[in-house]
Amino acid sequence: MELRRFGFEQCSSCILFLVSGLLLLPVMVSSVGVNYGQIANNLPTPENVIPLVKSIGATKVKLYDASPKVLRAFANTSVEFIVGLGNEYLAKMKNTACAQEWVKNNVQAYLPGTKITSIFVGNEVLTFNDTSLNDNLLPAMQSVHTALVNLGLDKQVAVTTAHSLAILETSYPPSAGIFRNDLVDCLVPILDFQVKIGSPFLINAYPYFAYKANPKQVSLDFVLFQPNQGVLDPGSNLRYDNMLFAQIDAVYSALDAVGYKKLPVHISETGWPSKGDDDEAGATPENAKKYNGNLLKYICQKKGTPLRPSSDLNIYVFALFNENMKPGPTSERNYGLFKPDGTPVYQLGFSHTDDVGNGTHGSSSAQPSPSGSPTTSSTGYLAISSATERSHWLGSFSASLFLMLFKLLLL
Repeated sequence: MELRRFGFEQCSSCILFLVSGLLLLPVMVSSVGVNYGQIANNLPTPENVIPLVKSIGATKVKLYDASPKVLRAFANTSVEFIVGLGNEYLAKMKNTACAQEWVKNNVQAYLPGTKITSIFVGNEVLTFNDTSLNDNLLPAMQSVHTALVNLGLDKQVAVTTAHSLAILETSYPPSAGIFRNDLVDCLVPILDFQVKIGSPFLINAYPYFAYKANPKQVSLDFVLFQPNQGVLDPGSNLRYDNMLFAQIDAVYSALDAVGYKKLPVHISETGWPSKGDDDEAGATPENAKKYNGNLLKYICQKKGTPLRPSSDLNIYVFALFNENMKPGPTSERNYGLFKPDGTPVYQLGFSHTDDVGNGTHGSSSAQPSPSGSPTTSSTGYLAISSATERSHWLGSFSASLFLMLFKLLLL
């Protein structure tokens, strides 16, 4: 994983929900996506992860590498995978021959048995303030796509990259969302490329950080999808009852502002920690359960956001497991839905039946790739809190403005 701030996933599938022991009728829902991080030394084998993924109804999994053990384990299942190519490989991937060798060894080698549908090249590259990374991102994406074309895989495997919400200059109100002025010249060619090849725009989004930054002013109900009066966007006259959807629509507005209104937005990461340090307000099992549980309910109850009500919610939850070797504050090691022994960190309140899909996400450590190809790394993503430090102002500013407007509405 890398820097984050908000996320989830899409697709139609029929599932049975068990709430407080009561069996409810099957409902059509957007399929759940889950991030499978592996910065840990105590995770179960990929084979043992399969039933865990199925238990939460996940049909799509996002890896931060192309772990051979994971991809082999999920062969002949219906699970769709996004595999990652880390920032450390961008310079090398500019070379088309290197990119083609990587695709051969890490993607083509597992098709069609394992359903790899996308490669995300780099994670939150543009918010590192690293000119060389910025300069290498688009060429690397282009080379990987060219490799897919040469191998006849471009119709089944898309190429994209994941961004931090900190690429936004303004996120409130959502209708006024715009990209940072210093990033527009770099972003536009990437967006143009993605439109041409038909790949989605990925954003990592974490409302938790807005609350953590200012727990006395930010409404906990608003960030946890709990009942509240909502906030009216004066520009669009649309009402928002949760922060995540407001952030998603701010991204849509920013895309529209630079001429890419039709580019679909997927939330590649979002989640809430179940444990934190003394200064990490709100990091509790109860809040994590509410955030992820209510988000799942939103995904199943309706499609889209206020600005895009007919667009499917494409959201990947972070994360499948607590990862005991992640650096940083305590929260970094406690975003998981499951403990390494396979027991739930908290009960989400539903169970996915075994006959619906084969959603899975492995968790073994990555093995070396075949010779000549860079070894993928399960640790190729940054701490969530690192992203927060770089974009701390964005979450706080957005949340404070929401609160101000909310108070005005109550007068």
